[in-house]
Amino acid sequence: MPRGDKSKYTDKQKRQADHIAESYEDRGVPEKEAERRAWATVNKETGGGKKSGSGRGKAENHEPSKKGGKLSGAASAARPASARSEAAKKAAATRKRNKEESAS
Repeated sequence: MPRGDKSKYTDKQKRQADHIAESYEDRGVPEKEAERRAWATVNKETGGGKKSGSGRGKAENHEPSKKGGKLSGAASAARPASARSEAAKKAAATRKRNKEESAS
């Protein structure tokens, strides 16, 4: 079986990967990278493709799916309020400048 072959995955795992990849693409991640991340998440949660044999099933660990939401914003929250405020003002000025340039 060649690397990257998805024939050993269940239909549910394939649906999960599609849904996760779609979510990444909605956030601007390139298609190939989104697919790679999606399958990495499915593998981490489910332990990879289905395996034959009695008693080989394991409970799914959904922590990898929740991890991203917990991590986001941690770096920003660690900065002082003055630094966040300054960055917000700079971003607003940039948006205003870009809007004026595109209008002319």
